[in-house]
Amino acid sequence: MYRFLLTPRWWGINVFVLLAIPFCIFMGSWQLSRFEGRVQDHRQATAQAADSRREAARPLRELLPVDKATSGRQATATGHWGRQLLVPDRTLDGRQGFYVLTLLRVDGGKALPVVRGWLPGSADASRAPAAPSGEVTVTGALQASETPGDNGVSARGGLPAGQTAAISAASLVNLVPYDVYDAWVTLNKADSGMKAVPATAPAGSGLDLKAFQNLGYTGEWFVFAGFVVFMWFRLLRREVEFARDAAMGLVGESETETEAQDPASSPV
Repeated sequence: MYRFLLTPRWWGINVFVLLAIPFCIFMGSWQLSRFEGRVQDHRQATAQAADSRREAARPLRELLPVDKATSGRQATATGHWGRQLLVPDRTLDGRQGFYVLTLLRVDGGKALPVVRGWLPGSADASRAPAAPSGEVTVTGALQASETPGDNGVSARGGLPAGQTAAISAASLVNLVPYDVYDAWVTLNKADSGMKAVPATAPAGSGLDLKAFQNLGYTGEWFVFAGFVVFMWFRLLRREVEFARDAAMGLVGESETETEAQDPASSPV
């Protein structure tokens, strides 16, 4: 009854199944490992952020350029406050508000973006406290430049003068007349009644949309593997039932020939 498994057509089906199932399992396992890796990165980034608050601050130049190892580390810089900007549409503790971003002129005039704090409500320059004059030394968590459209960073343009959607050198260089570091710092203690903005994990180390896409792809590949097995058993059962009917004389010779040529035409 199972001699049909030795026909060329079924050899092709069996080879396809034997190749498809391991491939789907491999791809599903790979996507799962990608998700687990992102979870581990997230845990490490969280632990690093907590540890960084307790470590001694290092000069800014020792921590540049910003990468996963230096993001969130405590940095210190000395200079004079320059232009102040607002970063609207930023959420803190579940409330909508805006960052107060002030450029610190250091190293002969190059500017370091510093988030001095967060205020609730719509961005309003009259509510943002002015930066003190004279030389200052700031200490805070070092952060990589933001990318518009990622991690909740707005990508919209047409903002009023004195505002920026993203804290990045690429955005700020068009708003200020001096060079800007490709990094920024959020103060550990906010100025003038504002709330301090906590450091965020470096890009690619959080449980973001990409992480959950990996988890979704994992499920899809395992479903594909199950579907291949299901279809193989379905075809096998149909062939067995047809062979049994033919042996009992319930299927005519013409139907047997048609089934041999086109098995999809037989009833399930």
